[in-house]
Amino acid sequence: MTINGGDGCPASSTGFSGLEAAVALFHSLSDGTRLTITRRLASGEARVADLVAELGLAQSTVSAHVACLRDCGLVEGRPQGRQVFYSLTRLELLDLFTAAETLLAATGNAVALCPNYGADAATTETQEVAR
Repeated sequence: MTINGGDGCPASSTGFSGLEAAVALFHSLSDGTRLTITRRLASGEARVADLVAELGLAQSTVSAHVACLRDCGLVEGRPQGRQVFYSLTRLELLDLFTAAETLLAATGNAVALCPNYGADAATTETQEVAR
């Protein structure tokens, strides 16, 4: 499996194999905004303007995240006139979401309470950046 990256995308432009490809895939989905965008696109295609309105983020921010997902091969654009409608490239991503939800249900709050990646870790990281 090869995952190609672009500006701002965690995957690099070099080819990956095995575990490195999985790391790049999960890293590309580890950002909350990118995960929200992919989950939104799971329900159907959308324009950046639609995503901006739904997420309440700046157009440039949403565009950068969509570009990352596109560069990683998870999202594709369908031009229609002056607009581009984005959709998921692989429906297997829906299976990944389903598996993640099943795993989260089975582990309860363990992941949310994780000292490295849970909610408290995000709060601590935000506080450290503010200092």
